[in-house]
Amino acid sequence: MFPMVTGFINYGQQTVRAARYIGQSFMITLSHANRLPVTIQYPYEKLITSERFRGRIHFEFDKCIACEVCVRVCPIDLPVVDWKLETDIRKKRLFNYSIDFGICIFCGNCVEYCPTNCLSMTEEYELSTYDRHELNYNQIALGRLPISITDDYTIRTILNSPQTKEKSGNK
Repeated sequence: MFPMVTGFINYGQQTVRAARYIGQSFMITLSHANRLPVTIQYPYEKLITSERFRGRIHFEFDKCIACEVCVRVCPIDLPVVDWKLETDIRKKRLFNYSIDFGICIFCGNCVEYCPTNCLSMTEEYELSTYDRHELNYNQIALGRLPISITDDYTIRTILNSPQTKEKSGNK
C-alpha cells in the first residue's frame, strides 16, 4: 500500500508542476500580446539610424593629403589611393581614391585614423545593386552626400532608440 500512496503523491506533484509551467507560459504569452509590433513597412517606413551608425563612407577630395594611413589601418587593405610626388613643391598630389563596398567590412578604422578628417561615415545603408562592379565607388561617388532620411517627405521615419520609447511610454 505504501508504494501506491507515494505514486499518487508523485503523480499529484507532477500535475501541479505541469499546471504551473502552463500557467507561466500563458502569462508570458499574454504579456507579449500587449506589445506593439516590431516590424516596419520597409520601403515606406525607415528607421532613423543611431548617431554612431557605420554606413557608406563619405570622402572629401580637397582635404586628402594622400598619406595612405587609411590603407595601412584597413584590415583588408581596401582603399585604393593613386598619387604622384610633385618634386617642385615636395608634396603628394592625389589623382584617384576609390573604395569597393562589396568588400568593405565597415569597420570604421579608416575614418577613425584619418589625420585630416577627409573620411566620415554617413547614414546611408541602401547600397544594393544588381552588378557588384557598381559597388566600387571612386572619389566622385564617395564625395556625394546622401539624402537624409528625415528630409525625405515621402518616407515615414521611425525612431529606433530606447530613450524615445521610454519617453513615449511615460506620457
